[in-house]
Amino acid sequence: MAIEVLKPGLATTVQDAGRPGYYHLGIPLSGALDQYALRLANLLVGNDEGAAALEAALLGPELVFRKPALVAVTGGEALPRLNGQPAPRNAAFAVKSDDRLAFDYMKLGARLYIAVAGGIDVPAVLGSRSTYGLGALGGFAGRKLAPGDVLPLRDAPAGRPGRAAPAELVPSYPKELELRVVTGLYFHRLTEESAATFFADVWTVAPEADRIGYRFRKGRALAFRPRRQPFGAGSDPSNIVDAGYPYGSIQVPGGVEPIILHRDAVSGGGYAMIGTVISADMDRIAQMQPNNTARFVRVEMAEALAARADYKARLGRLRAALAP
Repeated sequence: MAIEVLKPGLATTVQDAGRPGYYHLGIPLSGALDQYALRLANLLVGNDEGAAALEAALLGPELVFRKPALVAVTGGEALPRLNGQPAPRNAAFAVKSDDRLAFDYMKLGARLYIAVAGGIDVPAVLGSRSTYGLGALGGFAGRKLAPGDVLPLRDAPAGRPGRAAPAELVPSYPKELELRVVTGLYFHRLTEESAATFFADVWTVAPEADRIGYRFRKGRALAFRPRRQPFGAGSDPSNIVDAGYPYGSIQVPGGVEPIILHRDAVSGGGYAMIGTVISADMDRIAQMQPNNTARFVRVEMAEALAARADYKARLGRLRAALAP
């Protein structure tokens, strides 16, 4: 016995770096929506950076530790409280047997990560301990945590409390973002006016945003060019013959509300994909709360690849700074 869940928060799951390699079978990546925050938390406690940890959306859990452990909390700005007293964020701290960890409300960001030295010891499914809720796959019994759940921990060597992330390598979580987009195979289906509108308008995160997809609203409706729908496509102009969905792709059902598909999204369907958010910006989407806003910025592939290289370089600096 290691960690008991007293209160699960709004939606707390076990997540690791993800489950790549099965998308063609309809099984998505899953894993932490904010990969950088997960890796930071694990590095702080001496784990492999992709080890299984807890991801909590908007409201953190209340946990009791049944044996001593080393813990780190990263991601969304919700103050951790150990036995009612403030505990650090973005730094490793020790807990004793029967210590309780809870959280204040999240001021900025949408997801926090709780890593414990050794990692959460749930069974690996298809090479990952991540929870895929739609498929009831992986994680703790394939679902969100519930009161009374007991999470086992893998054995770990004695860690070092006090290890902290350099301030320049800790992300911030603004309420207004620019999200870079490479236009997709079906962008040409938008009218010229709507193609401009998509990038000109400010879009607001809807309450329905979750691990499957982030829905945006309050921009102007987008119109698709009229055409005779091909056999196998739906009747709405936003429909296509079923096709694969890239991770991060943007669809606009009915031309009304753009949806960015995230790590638990299905791998294909019948909506036109007008673009794809670049990989370097997907962590930022994961930290957007409902009513946060975004503008979409069009970039070319060369800029997307440069941003990906910058992201990897930043992760490299983080690994170097937190090396044992």
